[in-house]
Amino acid sequence: MEELGFCGIDCTVCPAYQATIRNDAAMREKTAAEWTKMFGNDFEMEDIVCYGCQEREKPVFGYCDKCRVRLCALERGVLTCAECSDYVCEKLAEFYEQVPQEKARMDKRHEVFLRSQRPE
Repeated sequence: MEELGFCGIDCTVCPAYQATIRNDAAMREKTAAEWTKMFGNDFEMEDIVCYGCQEREKPVFGYCDKCRVRLCALERGVLTCAECSDYVCEKLAEFYEQVPQEKARMDKRHEVFLRSQRPE
């Protein structure tokens, strides 16, 4: 099952999401160590908590809580950025340079959205 972030990332494949949903301390510890090396920040096991980008009541991972794309989507009240009238905006374009596979997923979703908006 896919649980998409506003930008198109599949949250279900994220180790922070998986560790949180499974309540898996070993996975949290492993992810903290890997992300400390990968991103050059000091992550602790307690930092690895996320219920997915779409969550509004429960915690999301530290960066995600401040993500410009997520904050914009929440403000606009869209299900994903693909349903936004400004798709692809500058914020997304920068993000998609790093993860083009997410853009491909969202492009398809945007096409479906546009078709649904056409009068019959």
